[in-house]
Amino acid sequence: MLPTEVPQSHPGPSVLLLLQLLLPPTSAFFPNIWSLLAAPGSITHQDLTEEAALNVTLQLFLERPPPGRPPLRLEDFLGRTLLADDLFAAYFGPGSPSRRFRAALGEVSRANAAQDFLPTSRNDPDLHFDAERLDQGRARLVGALRETLVATRALDHTLARQRLGAALHALQDFYSHSNWVELGEQQPHPHLLWPRQELQNLAQVADPTCSDCEALSCPGNWLGFTLLTSGYFGTHPPKPPGKCSHGGHFDLSSSQPPRGGINKDSTSPGFSPHHMLHLQAAKLALLASIQAFGLLRSRLGDRDFSRLLDITPASSLSFVLDTTGSMGEEINAAKIQARHIVEQRRGSPMEPIHYVLVPFHDPGFGPVFTASDPDSFWQQLNEIHALGGGDEPEMCLSALQLALLHTPPLSDIFVFTDASPKDAFLTNQVESLTQERRCRVTFLVTEDTSRVQGRPRREILSPLRFEPYKAVALASGGEVIFTKDQHIGDVAAIVGDSMAALVTLPLDPPFAVPGRPLVFSVDGLLQKITVRIHGDISSFWIKNPAGVSQDQKEGTGPLGHTHRFGQFWMVTMHDPPQTGTWEIQVTAEDTPGVRVQAQTSLDFLFHFGISMEDGPHPGLYPLTQPVAGLQTQLLVEVTGLGSQANPGDPQPHFSHVILRGVPDGAELGRVPLEPVGPPERGLLAASLPPTLLSTPRPFSLELIGQDGAGRRLHRAAPQPSTVVPVLLELSALSGFLAPGSKVPLSLRIASFSGPQDLDLRTSVNPSFSLTSNLSRAYLELNESVWGRLWLEVPDSAAPDSVVMVTVTAAGREDSPVPPTHAFLRLLVLAPAPQDQLATPTGSSDPTLTTATPAFSPFTLVTQGRAGAGLAGSPWWGTVGGLLLLRGLASW
Repeated sequence: MLPTEVPQSHPGPSVLLLLQLLLPPTSAFFPNIWSLLAAPGSITHQDLTEEAALNVTLQLFLERPPPGRPPLRLEDFLGRTLLADDLFAAYFGPGSPSRRFRAALGEVSRANAAQDFLPTSRNDPDLHFDAERLDQGRARLVGALRETLVATRALDHTLARQRLGAALHALQDFYSHSNWVELGEQQPHPHLLWPRQELQNLAQVADPTCSDCEALSCPGNWLGFTLLTSGYFGTHPPKPPGKCSHGGHFDLSSSQPPRGGINKDSTSPGFSPHHMLHLQAAKLALLASIQAFGLLRSRLGDRDFSRLLDITPASSLSFVLDTTGSMGEEINAAKIQARHIVEQRRGSPMEPIHYVLVPFHDPGFGPVFTASDPDSFWQQLNEIHALGGGDEPEMCLSALQLALLHTPPLSDIFVFTDASPKDAFLTNQVESLTQERRCRVTFLVTEDTSRVQGRPRREILSPLRFEPYKAVALASGGEVIFTKDQHIGDVAAIVGDSMAALVTLPLDPPFAVPGRPLVFSVDGLLQKITVRIHGDISSFWIKNPAGVSQDQKEGTGPLGHTHRFGQFWMVTMHDPPQTGTWEIQVTAEDTPGVRVQAQTSLDFLFHFGISMEDGPHPGLYPLTQPVAGLQTQLLVEVTGLGSQANPGDPQPHFSHVILRGVPDGAELGRVPLEPVGPPERGLLAASLPPTLLSTPRPFSLELIGQDGAGRRLHRAAPQPSTVVPVLLELSALSGFLAPGSKVPLSLRIASFSGPQDLDLRTSVNPSFSLTSNLSRAYLELNESVWGRLWLEVPDSAAPDSVVMVTVTAAGREDSPVPPTHAFLRLLVLAPAPQDQLATPTGSSDPTLTTATPAFSPFTLVTQGRAGAGLAGSPWWGTVGGLLLLRGLASW
């Protein structure tokens, strides 16, 4: 971490007709890299967001040399593609994983793109600087940035990234939708980010702004005045006489005189009448986005800003602890592991950046404790003792749900308990939340499933009482490990191991089968391989590709060192491991748990979306999970491509993904991957046909390819995904809630796989009043239903706190349709004090000269996306005098 002192095919016609509801009547820069299929050479919101974040991250690295390593030099990054992997390798050391950073940027970029698709944002001209709503647009922009600050300080970085994406979308839209570029401006608007500065020279409703243009390309339709305006789109609000339209084939207002439009969203005249100014608009939007990132950095400080974007190779540390009277050994084991992790990694790049602790017993659970300081976390953990209670079951899943709400994505959560869950009814919802958060849950249970004595019980408990833990572990990519009190301290060492950027190697078959070995593949980019085996084991052996084997005997053998703690074995392989196919044979009374993990920086991220190519705003509409019957696009982002042992070797190449059923491991299909953009970025896309996703069920993803020498590469996603039966879309008109308010929420349900008869349930955490006008929905094939929810925020609601709203759609009665969940995070925000919305520090009056202080020059380094049109533009390479707002008080 940073120094502590610094701070492919298309949907069918019927689906497209239904999805027109998702298309935005207000368009902007195209949403994401998928949009380039419709307008090659265009620069997208995703490009602008990621370029800006990488530039500010580079500046942060240049200004704050890493401890124990030589400082970075700007000249080393000029004239080359700027990549997250390269930045991390230069700053944190070779092989440092950038996966979490790239995932955080993906969250921001998808939140940015979602502004064009969500029903509560796509129609709102204030969120896109349309219809001459410039003052209102600036107010919403500044509000979203303030919400980003508050959510970051509240340690809810997911919500902060969502609000940051919304803010950047509006900011970037200003330069495409307004006539700022046509006015000849060469720098971002000086007042757009300052709420106390009035926007000057705004066109009034009676001022004509455009002349009539019949052609697709309209270079001369702007009337050449000096007033600031923006185009109208669609029919809401209606375009007054003489006003400019946004333009493009799908803009209904552009057919009303004056025809044409002024948007600069893309290089395509069919979408953008002022396409000839697209690069100039993109330049200013990029500079403005860098300003916004720099502004957040100045207000948050480097440490919190780094947490906002996960500018670190480290992960978080999250514990869920049973505190009943029989848990003394487990609590001590958790303390020892936490202390070891903190002391061993303090000040290093792998020091945890976020700490979460949630205690539970019966009947209570919580409160949740979150911290970014290890000493505060240790102090809170050290105050927990095993007291009272002692009977079974406990409120484990409620506590885990609370931890999931506060744990950053791509994290491990460790649950210490010796009791089964009293709240098993939450199992499905927690499973869904682990996949939405992409968090892996490991249960350390000091209770054998066959044990009949121990804790007092109020009732006779089923031998299947731990099945909810197994279901959650399976859904999250984790595991349930049963052990004994005397071994928990040793077994808990997996907590520290899991903090070391491990990948789980796929096994074939995925679980032990009597008489059949488990097979896994080792490539040259893996190191520090460990094999974990737990259960009622009679014997096992491990064999390398050369045929050398090692059995369960403890101590050092030809392949590695074996430790045994009761029914738990850990084999640490010698480095470097031999590449090729390895085997594990296990003989056991039951089905043993087997897991193979290794350290590597070559990994991948993935997400899903609907290809929106036939509307005014083509792009990839992001989905949390694929929807049954709906053709879904898969976007894969490979990380650590530059981590091969010999940097001169050809880069790895990935050819396809394998989809496997969970938990049976049956192969559902193989889908080829196509590269998107420059190879060094590692972006790959695949079209998942409905035949593969026809039935609601969980599945796993495996990425298959070859390294530079032609050897097999095999990576598996950390947790399964799930095909959900319906599309469930929950959104809010605003990103924040005010105490004492009643806020409407929008709900949409769509079915693409046949008739659905569903019951709808809602919940909110904390327990505010939540009502809905929709409790049941019956949908035919390709039909949508809309609903409205009202969330009442009490006057007593804590300012700067986070509210999670959950909607569940489940099949009625004995229906086999599994539940689908939608989650929405909202921020309780007190009214902004006027002194927080003041002019920048050092300014005595709100004028242009005082609002634009002297900035130190900085050089812009671009990523050079293939097809993005940047490399051929006159501003490729460097831009001097970049306005980086460092050290300014803005809100």
